[in-house]
Amino acid sequence: MPDCVIGVDLGGTNVRACAYFESGEPAGKKFENPSRGQEGVQAVIESVASTIQQAVGSASNPPKAIGLAIPGHVDHTKGIVRWSPNFGKEVNGVFEPWKDVPIREPLSKLIDLPLFMDNDANMAALGEYRFGTGNGNSNAFVMFTLGTGIGSGIILSPDSVIGDARGPLIVVGGNHGGAELGHMIINMDGLDCTAGTYGTLEAYCQRDAIIRRAQYKLMRGRQSLLNDLIEGDYSQITPRLISEACDQGDAVSQEIFREIGTFLGVGMANAINMFAPDIIAIGGQVSKAGKWLMEPAIVSAQNNAISSLFNDCTIVQAQHVEDAGMLGGAALALEGTKWAKK
Repeated sequence: MPDCVIGVDLGGTNVRACAYFESGEPAGKKFENPSRGQEGVQAVIESVASTIQQAVGSASNPPKAIGLAIPGHVDHTKGIVRWSPNFGKEVNGVFEPWKDVPIREPLSKLIDLPLFMDNDANMAALGEYRFGTGNGNSNAFVMFTLGTGIGSGIILSPDSVIGDARGPLIVVGGNHGGAELGHMIINMDGLDCTAGTYGTLEAYCQRDAIIRRAQYKLMRGRQSLLNDLIEGDYSQITPRLISEACDQGDAVSQEIFREIGTFLGVGMANAINMFAPDIIAIGGQVSKAGKWLMEPAIVSAQNNAISSLFNDCTIVQAQHVEDAGMLGGAALALEGTKWAKK
């Protein structure tokens, strides 16, 4: 029977899980439950465990391992979440995020399967590398995920490093919290970011930054189809709505994504200059804007990257958006079972 594993995507609102074959095809039904992210660690553990159990029960073959994608700084060797802004509790009116929270040990008491875990953006990159645009054979693969924030992941093959290595290699850095390309600074005197810095890629390209850019243009009296779509309620603006207006020929909406794409292209150029990837994939919900985002981003990347490196890099929209976390978790579980054999 083909190997089967469970891919799990843990978010602040929901937890999703599904069984997958080695091909990336589902081996059972997909399950989704509230993650109970603000109810304490034990509540989250129970929700994750029950969702995994549902996926295991639906699997056509007995699963061999579990791969868990978690937002934040994840120490996969120790099985703990060093920090995550998506989970925590309010203390005296101030939200305190998770810090140094054990995950693998308490889950292992409820689920009798090997458990591998890592940052959700790293996992999305690994899933897209193996099951999407990377085709499992990219020499150096970089992925940006554009949504509430800007996540990223870097996957290297042994051919992209000098030394004794086997791949795929997930770049996590010395304390396993690295590869945060969304926090590269592209304008040190620029917009502020929730991480407490200024001018990062995330500050310009995250969902709320796109929304604010649209709101400010309308407040300045720009004539746009968006005015008709929101009927004066600026809170109704979303990247999806802007994208729909682009499709209908709205010049202001196209201008918004042209500006956002230009910033994204600078970030991609930095990644190209640092890692010389043969593929950069753009995922996350904002990537659904398609050509309105991608075309100016590619032009900007070409204008800012070393030309010989840019010419060897293909920039594409990711194939997997909705199930990226689960597929990434499945890819990690499959790789983990190989590591355990060696």
